[in-house]
Amino acid sequence: MRKLSLALPFCLFAPLSAEAAQFLDGAYGNKEGCIYAKTGESSGADVFFLLNDEGVTTAASFCEFKSAATKTSSGFTIKAQCDAEGEVGPVHTMTLTKSAKGYTITARDGTKWGPLPKCK
Repeated sequence: MRKLSLALPFCLFAPLSAEAAQFLDGAYGNKEGCIYAKTGESSGADVFFLLNDEGVTTAASFCEFKSAATKTSSGFTIKAQCDAEGEVGPVHTMTLTKSAKGYTITARDGTKWGPLPKCK
């Protein structure tokens, strides 16, 4: 069971669902998210974003990708299911739009995260 905290975000690196596959060319995130991607250690920062082939992790939620990504002219669409502070939402489509600054993630309710630059 995944539990997320505002003070200590984490992402479980469980295997992807059978349909999901690697589609990104690495991890994308803010400074804290990229540190976590490299080390597996969280600093406990309140502002935390990480995008990888498994999903999107923030300080308060984890959105697990549930399908293979569909290529678009500007990025990808993908089905995701979000767990925010213990409440699991329905599966919905997220849009990942790539620009020179990285990926911007748009949820079905219009919430946008990013752009998230590629982790170095």
